[in-house]
Amino acid sequence: MSERLSVRKTYKLYINGAFPRSESGRSYVVTDAKGRFVANASHASRKDVRDAVAAARKAFGGWSGRTPYNRGQILYRIAEMLEGRRAQFADELRTAGLAKAAASAEVDAAVDRWVWYAGWADKLAAVAGSANPVAGPFFNFSTPEPTGVVGVLAPDSPLLGLVSTVAPAIVSGNTAVVVASEPAPLPAITFAEVLATSDLPGGVVNVLTGRRDELAPWLASHMDVNAIDLAGVPADAAADLEEKAAGNLKRVVRPDESDWGAEPGTARMTAFLETKTVWHPVGV
Repeated sequence: MSERLSVRKTYKLYINGAFPRSESGRSYVVTDAKGRFVANASHASRKDVRDAVAAARKAFGGWSGRTPYNRGQILYRIAEMLEGRRAQFADELRTAGLAKAAASAEVDAAVDRWVWYAGWADKLAAVAGSANPVAGPFFNFSTPEPTGVVGVLAPDSPLLGLVSTVAPAIVSGNTAVVVASEPAPLPAITFAEVLATSDLPGGVVNVLTGRRDELAPWLASHMDVNAIDLAGVPADAAADLEEKAAGNLKRVVRPDESDWGAEPGTARMTAFLETKTVWHPVGV
């Protein structure tokens, strides 16, 4: 009796709540830590970047218009679903080269990190905003508002780094276009499957796979992207992307030697906020 032929998976992109094939028709091979074939991942193109940005822009009004409490509920639901796929994520991290204990620990840390950010949804305005003392018969309030569409160049910490860059971008009402880790995209693809079956509206998070150095310039220079997180970019490539981002005065979070296991703080959330100050006369 002959052996069965293995069914080789080719994973798709995640754009606007659906899983389209890449416009390029290309894919690349994902291997495990020993160089063995695992799957094919779609090789996104410039057109795919444009489609993802258009989806994120379309979703922005509805997502930013939700109450912070509702956004928090949706993020908590995503955390529940991440927990439900714990074994699958751990297997994918082991494929990427982590030991069994380290893979399990990273999944736990990623779920905990997502819950931590979800808890900020209805508290961020109180911390980042203020009631300002003024000389005169006026109320003066500063309130944070989401910037818009955020490009995320995810780091090669394929799960903990991923959630540590995506969650702070969307918790305040921004939408995101994410370029996944190039050598280890499978956790990002599974993460997209979680989002697709959660309460998160289509287009709020869009996930692209492919060559980071090919996709990053198109994302950085796109005139309808309002901010970009360069977390996964080598430091020597950041200056060129910052120059491209200056075309429409994008907010830029520069790459650093982040320890993704460390306490995250609020910097990544506040980086993607605009502050609106309102004056209102005191009634008689």
